[in-house]
Amino acid sequence: MASLSDLITSKVRIKILELFLSNPNEMYHVRGIVREIKEEINAVRRELAKLEEAGIVKKEARGNRIYYWARDEYPMFGDLISLVSKTTGLGSILVTNRSKIGKVSFVMFSGKFARRKPRKKEDEVDILIVGDIVLPELAALIRAEESKRGKEINYTVMSRDEFDFRKKRRDPFLLGILAASRTMVIGDEEDLVA
Repeated sequence: MASLSDLITSKVRIKILELFLSNPNEMYHVRGIVREIKEEINAVRRELAKLEEAGIVKKEARGNRIYYWARDEYPMFGDLISLVSKTTGLGSILVTNRSKIGKVSFVMFSGKFARRKPRKKEDEVDILIVGDIVLPELAALIRAEESKRGKEINYTVMSRDEFDFRKKRRDPFLLGILAASRTMVIGDEEDLVA
């Protein structure tokens, strides 16, 4: 399976990026990062300095602690979110269990879901899954992630035929999903929207 280690050689930097981009709204102090990723403090400080120099993270002193967070103005922030979404958490679980959950054509996370931002409306979809899906297998994976996150995940499953039919008919529900920001986990974005 693909992972960030295919692109980045520093395992400490990978762990820091995964931590920051899995929870992009959080701020972390150095000792908190050390506890979360279970690495040496000097290695964490060295990687944080490199990430700050590259413009990927920001820092701010508060009291006697320095807090770091992912910088969403970084030009490749969305791309990094997409990479982390595919290689950690539910994205990684869906990719790993792809054969168990059926013949999957597409898995798409909404941009808000990938960035862990709250939905504005209850009817907004967090995940769109297209293919011949084994619903009990998928539901079990989703429930496990819901218990980790402590909130409900709103997902929609469609067969490929239903998806193509609704897209051809310009179904408002599907067009609303496709018009919003998204992160592709499985499948090609061009094929999804074409």
